[in-house]
Amino acid sequence: MKISTVAKFIDQPMVLNKLDKNMPALLIGAGGGFGIYDSLKKSKATKDKKQKFYKNTIVISSTIAASLLGTRGLSIGGKKIFKGLMERTHLSELQKLQTDSVEAFLKKVKVKNREVLAALHTAGLKELSIKQIELLECKLPVSPEKEKLFSVILPEKKNLNSREIFSEIKRLSLLGLIPVAGGVAGGIIADTVTHTNNRKGTSNKVKEGLYQYLANIFLCNVGAGAALFLSEQFEKAKLIKPLTPMKKLAVILTGITATGIIGGSYIANYISKKAINPLFGEKSRGNGIYSERKPEVLDIALHVDDIATAGILSGFKWIEPALPFMYFISGYRAGIGYRN
Repeated sequence: MKISTVAKFIDQPMVLNKLDKNMPALLIGAGGGFGIYDSLKKSKATKDKKQKFYKNTIVISSTIAASLLGTRGLSIGGKKIFKGLMERTHLSELQKLQTDSVEAFLKKVKVKNREVLAALHTAGLKELSIKQIELLECKLPVSPEKEKLFSVILPEKKNLNSREIFSEIKRLSLLGLIPVAGGVAGGIIADTVTHTNNRKGTSNKVKEGLYQYLANIFLCNVGAGAALFLSEQFEKAKLIKPLTPMKKLAVILTGITATGIIGGSYIANYISKKAINPLFGEKSRGNGIYSERKPEVLDIALHVDDIATAGILSGFKWIEPALPFMYFISGYRAGIGYRN
């Protein structure tokens, strides 16, 4: 079994559709489970547990709701109010598209092998197995018709140019901003509902939202885009050979490390000290830039979403449905105003 075959299996439109369909249930289940666990472990006092439970319910609900609205858009009464950032073709439409492609292929190419025919008919209704993918790759002769068929049922990774890269980064940055903004809004509402709202609490939520977005999302995306743009210019100048998906992934991760992980927390803390603290009438906690908010182990772990971003920009589309799940933690931390 080849790794490339496994990658094709995961990147099938049918598999992506299934992952996308199940993500809301996974997101709601994981978020709800975490909220219950966090509410019970924080304090032994019944009153504190209730208050924490109410706050967690509101913050988690607003974070998940914002994320789902941002990714899927909103429809009321069958009318589309606004589009989402991760909308996919409905399963029935996808089945029709793939069935039409298979039928068009069979009209031009005679296939006698029963196993191959069975695999082709399967492709019109559901995802192919790894064995079926290997069968179609080996048994179908190379031809323009095969290439056209595979572009629909087993599409190759797209090699993005610089314009497409920055367009994708814009979309992914918005995708990360929405749950963070939802978390901040939910946190402020939760404080109001539980009568615990104050300037310091609101300030902490705004600052944590800024930290999560800049340090863990936006600047990492910028670094990824800048690294890809530079590599494209080197390719055009014949200084380097065209990058394979894995080499492109390494280039992107280098850009993420340099711009996001190292510089993101510094910039977020600087803005918090110089702009947000004066806005809310707060004094800075110290002279050092990290006196405001120190990077932690979990912050480093949160950069798994940057690895996911790198994978998407490298052409690994199967990662995309998991992004809202990864951004949830940033939204939650912003909503509770986490500050070390």
